[in-house]
This record gives sequence, C-alpha cells and structure tokens, in this order.
Amino acid sequence: MTTEVEQVDGREHQPRSLGANVYLLVSFLVDVFWFPTSVAFFFASVGTAVVWVGIPLMAATILWWRLYARFERRFVYATLGYYISQPYRFPEKNVGWFRRLFTDPATWRDLLYLAVTFPISMVSFIVFVVLWSVGLGFSTLPLWSQWVNTDMMFGGPRHPFYVIHSFEDTLIPAAAGLLVLCLAFVSSRWVAKMRGKMAVALLGPSKAMLLRAEAAHLQASRARGVDAAEAERRRIERDLHDGAQQRLVAVAMSLGRAKNRMDLDPEAAKALIDEAHADAKLAVAELRDLARGIYPAVLGDRGLDAALSSLAAKAPVPVDVTVEQSLSTDQRPPAAVESTAYFTVAEALTNVAKYSNATRAAVDVRRERDHVIVEITDNGQGGAHTRRGGGLAGLADRAATIDGVLTVDSPPGGPTVIRADLPCEW
Repeated sequence: MTTEVEQVDGREHQPRSLGANVYLLVSFLVDVFWFPTSVAFFFASVGTAVVWVGIPLMAATILWWRLYARFERRFVYATLGYYISQPYRFPEKNVGWFRRLFTDPATWRDLLYLAVTFPISMVSFIVFVVLWSVGLGFSTLPLWSQWVNTDMMFGGPRHPFYVIHSFEDTLIPAAAGLLVLCLAFVSSRWVAKMRGKMAVALLGPSKAMLLRAEAAHLQASRARGVDAAEAERRRIERDLHDGAQQRLVAVAMSLGRAKNRMDLDPEAAKALIDEAHADAKLAVAELRDLARGIYPAVLGDRGLDAALSSLAAKAPVPVDVTVEQSLSTDQRPPAAVESTAYFTVAEALTNVAKYSNATRAAVDVRRERDHVIVEITDNGQGGAHTRRGGGLAGLADRAATIDGVLTVDSPPGGPTVIRADLPCEW
C-alpha cells in the first residue's frame, strides 16, 4: 500500500472566493456528466452479471468513477487548496488486481462521494447562480436603468411592491444587490469549505490508512536515526583514534625518550620536551574541534544567530545570515532542533565551498507555525543531490531523527536551495 499524509488541515484552511465559485460552477457541470453515465453503467453491469458480461463491465464502471475521483482530488486541490492523497491499496504485483478493484473500500467511497455530491452540486449551483445574478443585476441597476425608457416594476402588474421612476429610485435596489453579493461571497466560501472537507473525508485515505502510514514513517525515521547515530559514533571513534589518540601517544613517547636522555644529553631531552609540548597542544586543538563537532559551545550559550554567524564568518564566500529574532532569545527551539539546524547549515556551507563555485550564499532560519525552517541558498552551478553515503544524505538522516524533512532543489546551472523542515514544540 502506498499513501501520503494529508498536507492541509481542513479546520484551519479557508478557500479563496474565486476558487470557491469556480469549483461550484465546474463541479456541477462535471457531476451532471459523470453521475448519469456512472449510474447507467452500474445498472447495466448488474443486469448483465448473470451472463458474465457484467463483470468486466462492472470493472470498467469502477475505473470510470475512479477516474472521476482522481479528477476531483486534483480539482479540489487546484481550486480550494485541499490536498487529498491517493487512498487505494495497490497490490505489489498484477496478480489479484481484479479482485482488489472490487474489495478496496476506497472504490466504494468514491461511488458514495459521487452519489452524495451530485444533488449537492445541483442545489448549490442553482442557489449561487440565482444569488450572483440577482446581486449583479440589482447592484448595477443605477448604470443600466438609464437605457430603459419605461418605468420598472417589481412585483405583480396590478400590485407592484416597488416602482422605479428615476435614478434615485434605483439606489435602494442597488444596496440590496450589494447585500446579496456579500451573501453570495461569504456563503460560497462556506459551502466550498464544506465540500472540500467532504472530499477529504470520502476521497482521501481512511484514518486507519493514515495511522499505518504514520507508523511506517516513524519506523523509517527511527531506523534512519539509529543509522545516523551509529555513523556519528563511528566518526567520533575514528577521529579520536586517528587524531587525538595518536597525538597523545606521540606525547608519551617523546616524554619517555626525554626522561631517558635527561641526564646524558639535556639539550636533546629539551628538544623532545618541546616536541611533546607541541603535540599536546595539537591534541588539545583536535579534541576541541571534535567537541565542537558534537555540539558547539556557542550554540548552547548564545543560540542560532551567533552560531550561524560564526559559521558564515569562516566561509570562503560571503554569506548573508538571517535568523528570526525569537529563535535566539525568548523562544529558542529545543537543543536537538538547534543542533540539527546548525549542522545542516555547516554541511551546506561546506558543500558550497567545495563544489558549487558560488560567489554568494544566504542562510535564512525562521519559524512557521510548529516548524523551524532552515534554507540555504547559493548562486553556484547547481547539480547537488542526495546520494547514499554523501553529506546531504547524512543531513537527511539527521533531520529524520526528529521527524524532519530535508529537500534539495538544485537544477543544473543553479541556484541551489537546501531546505530543512524541522518540527518543533515550544
């Protein structure tokens, strides 16, 4: 089974007025065509099922209303902004596809949606055509009534309730027309929002499918986090073994040799001590760099702004750093989010220096709802991509440990945009 998690929360999303009215108009025309044909094919396949002709006809009918559901998902997203992912259970192989077509609950929810939305489309289309027609007609009455040579009456010819004799008489209907337009404007968005939520509920994945997809995502994130932690442990172990440990061994050997020569050759012993002192300072520097690679002190003490500014100052190309002020003061993210953001920027700037041939880069860190967004942009040659074992793949694994997502947009010729969406709760 393949599925995606819904990306738009229907409780907070509000469709735009233009998209709402386009949806209400076009959906009526589509439903008027698709519903009767689907009903006709359905009953024809049921009636001919006894002679086996109805079985392939029923399969074709199901594909027909599935095609409608696919169109509806895309159209709802294009006009109303509700993203609806595919809810179908795809078999791993072609074997069993015919049976799965009939037994997939999403198939029959597509049919239910088509049956429910058809009368709603008819009623909403009629109501809104009337509202917009009356509203536009009345609100523009002062303009076009000047070309009408006779008086206009509203109501019966014998007992009209309103008669227009002059321009002043058109102002009251025009005001009423504006009120009707406001009503059409507000109610169309409300009805479109209701239709969008209904489409999400019936055409999207069920709650069980969403929970299974979320569980699979969390399981994959946990596995990637374990791999990232293991890779980090091996890196630290390798750096200790190849760096500071070798330096300290050299210090011990130099001091041992100096001890043996102290009485016989003090000058040689002094040279060995100087050599040991130099190796000790190098070992301290390597340990400091190693500790900074685990968690930089400036990040913990002063926050993202200072830490990223320090990175930018060391970069070989000019880097503009913009960090939302709250992320470094009163609303700092948790340490895991801060360190992930820091190392994402550090690795990205390293790649800029090594591979991009860029002359300028920019770092933007901001808060969007319950996420910290980190974007690194450069004007280099582009062509960056995540490959297994590469630095960007390691960043993606690091982001996955906190359920974050790393995306790379780097067309040939540039520019390159690396974006990390890191979930965060303050």
